[in-house]
Amino acid sequence: VQLQASGGGLVQAGGSLRLSCAASGSIFSVNDMGWYRQAPGKQRELVATITSGGRKNYADSVKGRFTISRDNAKNTVYLQMDSLISEDTAVYFCNAGVRMTPSVVQRIYWGQGTQVTVSS
Repeated sequence: VQLQASGGGLVQAGGSLRLSCAASGSIFSVNDMGWYRQAPGKQRELVATITSGGRKNYADSVKGRFTISRDNAKNTVYLQMDSLISEDTAVYFCNAGVRMTPSVVQRIYWGQGTQVTVSS
């Protein structure tokens, strides 16, 4: 199973970016999917998560600015980031809980990370 993240880049403060992360490989089901970020010198932190049923959870720092969504048919999770600020600068990682067969428990897989840089 692989998670491929894309959509990062350089944007001015107040701008928007949309991240995508697609899971591929031998997949029976995908449970929770999420986005995390890690800024230089800081620990990785949760940004947002979404269950397979669409229930969402956000970090307080991004509520009202970021929107997480998913396409279950494509095993893809998205992160729409609006009103970006310099503090959002970080490497963004996606993850997903994946079951490869009905008889095994899920494993957590991580994408490779995509850089988001917000210039002030």
